[in-house]
This record gives sequence, structure tokens and C-alpha cells, in this order.
Amino acid sequence: MNIPDGTAIIVGMNPEYFQTHFDPAGYEGPWPQQFAIITAYATTGEQWSLEANQKADLELKAELLRRGVWIQRMKGFSPQTGHSEPGWAAELTFSEACDLGLSFLQDAVYFVRSDVLFVSYCDSRRWEVLVGPFCERLRT
Repeated sequence: MNIPDGTAIIVGMNPEYFQTHFDPAGYEGPWPQQFAIITAYATTGEQWSLEANQKADLELKAELLRRGVWIQRMKGFSPQTGHSEPGWAAELTFSEACDLGLSFLQDAVYFVRSDVLFVSYCDSRRWEVLVGPFCERLRT
């Protein structure tokens, strides 16, 4: 399967990952040159209690604060289905983002480099798969 620019999508990757938009909770920038967008809520296809989701989110925030990196609340949402969940934009390397996502039981994380949005699995299938311009996916 290909997205419009011809970049191959990893077989089996959830197509919803390519429809996600982001609400930065009023933040208008500046954005770091590169950063990740990570959630700690139930991974794709799983259902967790609200308490479990909130606990994981607080643990993710605490870990990011412990690392001393730039962070910003970021809600990912689907304009098609209305599904949304809170996460964090954080100034991490691609490898750090995937490792952290994996430690929080995530299937995938987003990564932004120079206003270009990518998605990647967190596991051994790590590869930056092009989604498109980040700024076009921001709710302002």
C-alpha cells in the first residue's frame, strides 16, 4: 500500500495512524527542530480502564520531567471518528522515543523533524514512515 507521495506503508500498520491530527492545548510554538509525540493510553486494539490510562499518562509525564526535556501536552485525534487521547510532545531522539513508547506498551509513536511528521512502530520494526507536514495536522 502507498500513501500519495509514494512512500511505502509498513504492512499491517494501522491506517488510522495516517489520519491522526493534533491539538497542542493552546501552545503556538516555537517547536523544537525534532521531537516525538507519545501517549501512554491503551495501545491500539486494547481497552484499559480510565484509571489505568490516567495512571500510565502520569507516569509518562513523570518520566519526561525526570529526563529534563522540553515537553508539551498534545492530544491526538481522528477527525473522521472523533476518537482522541492525550499524550506528550517531547524533545527526544527517534531511538529514545521508540524505546520510551515500548516501555509504555505502545504500538507506535510519532516523530517530527523539521515540520515533517513520521510514524513508527516502537518494536524491532522501527522505521520512520512519512505521514506528511506536521503543521497541516495541527488544530490551531
